[in-house]
Amino acid sequence: MSRFAAIASLLDEYQLDGMLLTGAANRFYATGFASDSEGGVALVTKQGNFFFTDSRYIEAAENAIDNAAIGLVDGQKGYISWLNEALELSGAKVIGFEEDHMTVSDFRAYEAKLHCQLKGATALMQQLRQSKDEDEVAAMKAAQRIAEKAFSQLLSELHPGMTERQIAARLQYLCICAGAEKMSFDTIVASGPNSSMPHAVPTDRAICEGDFITFDFGCVYHGYCSDMTRTVAVGEVSEEMQHVYSVVQQAQQAGLDAARAGKTGREVDAAARDIIEAAGYGTYFGHSLGHSLGLEVHERPNATPSNDQPLPEGAVISVEPGIYLPGRFGVRIEDTVVLRADGCENLMTLPKELVHL
Repeated sequence: MSRFAAIASLLDEYQLDGMLLTGAANRFYATGFASDSEGGVALVTKQGNFFFTDSRYIEAAENAIDNAAIGLVDGQKGYISWLNEALELSGAKVIGFEEDHMTVSDFRAYEAKLHCQLKGATALMQQLRQSKDEDEVAAMKAAQRIAEKAFSQLLSELHPGMTERQIAARLQYLCICAGAEKMSFDTIVASGPNSSMPHAVPTDRAICEGDFITFDFGCVYHGYCSDMTRTVAVGEVSEEMQHVYSVVQQAQQAGLDAARAGKTGREVDAAARDIIEAAGYGTYFGHSLGHSLGLEVHERPNATPSNDQPLPEGAVISVEPGIYLPGRFGVRIEDTVVLRADGCENLMTLPKELVHL
């Protein structure tokens, strides 16, 4: 079934005649064609599909998109005109839109000028995207292999005196050279006391003997994201640091063991969180165990204490417990896994024993 057909198959369930896609990720999901946030709109209806874009993308869109009418947006005919023409052709009256992505100003413009009723339907696209098919998983595996190759090369080059900013730049360069389209998100390289901040921004701090360095990064391949975190030691570290690393490693393994389709997000989170709390560090694990990812690095569903819904088969989630001692050091270990009925498939191949540079 094509992605257009998959979207159309859910329209009745959401009491819709069509789905308007303005967000870049959902447009790519439907069409297989990548363009930036202002690069077009797609309309999926029971009677046919449409994609409208400007001169920057029109030729590429015509070459890439099947099973949709393509229209050129220009000074003579804008998005509203094209969409109203498509609504008339399809007879669609109630159209879903991405209320989690569309700006208020865009919504007001569409609501005032489109010949239809607009109804929030982000959930329709979330329902489709939460479980990955094998082509999507293959792209995410490829992205992960690229990230691992770059990280392994980086570790062979690291030495005291390099700054976090230099290391982050080098890691990104190695990912692109290995075949990544771009990074999944802003790369985190946090050393020494900076590693106690889960989302630290790389600075000009030079790495030193006795530091922990936390690397959190990922890259994109064929539109799909990877995401991984490893914490490594520069030379020898204290017994306390080694102990905290061991606790996080045990918690992460417990999370992996619990991760399977049918478990709730809360149950998977608790498997890892209980280990950290039992070791006396519960106060220092403030974020959730994991999030879904795919075309975007943060999707749904998530492995969080608040999620009491069963996780679906085919969901790809991160498993990333951490302990962060303010002003001192932090440890996080993250793998990305595909949820299966009998467990999970880990997309990572790198070991998790503490590496000493």
